[in-house]
Amino acid sequence: MSFPIVYVDISKIRPGQLAKLKTAMKDLASFVEANMPRLLSYAFFLNENETEMTVVAIHPDSASLKFHLDTGAAEFRKFASLLELLSIDVYGRVSDAVASRLNEKAGMLGSGAVAIHEFYAGFDRQM
Repeated sequence: MSFPIVYVDISKIRPGQLAKLKTAMKDLASFVEANMPRLLSYAFFLNENETEMTVVAIHPDSASLKFHLDTGAAEFRKFASLLELLSIDVYGRVSDAVASRLNEKAGMLGSGAVAIHEFYAGFDRQM
């Protein structure tokens, strides 16, 4: 069964960087929407006291996530001074190349670990 890839990362916002980060999130969302047509969903969330940011992306497959990582690499680097990546969780099967790129991204933006969770059972209702 084909199941979409769900990507979730959580970052701590560096002190004094919230306003810059809010602008950067909007800019990145616009960039992704314009340049990554296969990406099904892409969203940024802030916790209640705006000290952490969560990114949630839904890709149709591993190739879409790889394209996102390759195409967005320069844009992601702009976030390095604004936050510290705490974790990346990916739900679904990804290629070895994608797993490697995720580890590179984690190292570039913080010290967070990458966890890949294999699909076991369930269903997906396409919208």
